[in-house]
Amino acid sequence: MMSENRTTAGRIAESIGERIINGALQPDSPLRQDHVAREFNSSHVPVREAFRQLEAQHLVVSAPRRGVRVAPLDTNSVKEIAEMRAALEVVALRNAAPKLSSVHLARIELALIEGDNAKTIEDFEMANRAFHYALVAPCAMPRLLASLDELQLANSRLVFAMARTAGWRPRSNQDHRLILQALRGRNLDQACNLLARHIQTIERLAHPPDQETPLPR
Repeated sequence: MMSENRTTAGRIAESIGERIINGALQPDSPLRQDHVAREFNSSHVPVREAFRQLEAQHLVVSAPRRGVRVAPLDTNSVKEIAEMRAALEVVALRNAAPKLSSVHLARIELALIEGDNAKTIEDFEMANRAFHYALVAPCAMPRLLASLDELQLANSRLVFAMARTAGWRPRSNQDHRLILQALRGRNLDQACNLLARHIQTIERLAHPPDQETPLPR
């Protein structure tokens, strides 16, 4: 029974988390236990656990008398998110690179192609997350990967928010292609430098000077 509740809680947390990230649930929107339990045909126990998971990911906040609400979109932390992601993802890539097989490189390339072929911001961001995960997954450092996953969620939420403001159009991702080329050429230093620069573009683009500035990838 305990295991079943955890499985249900994870499913609920994932579904609500995606709605928060893509903006379907707006900042400060209330989340009612009874409504969520009814939607997922569950008891309140896994809903409470799902809310705890979402709070740990900084996607919801809870307060006395206000209940659980969607966390505010903290654009002031863009610099922090970008610098932490750049530093930690480079560490993960340096540890993953010696273990990158042809199968791993094929997964990275598939995510790159899916991003290039994306017709919607939702499809693009899913491929973008897959690309960055495929780069570092072989590092086999679970604490580091968990930290990166949390930072990627925050990054994705900012990307969706900027897309609603500035619009989004399909385009190829040259940064991703250059990173993959450097890895195929076994030039790890170049791949790491490209990756760090690529991630830090979100800081520059969070407040674009005009509406034509492309979104970070």
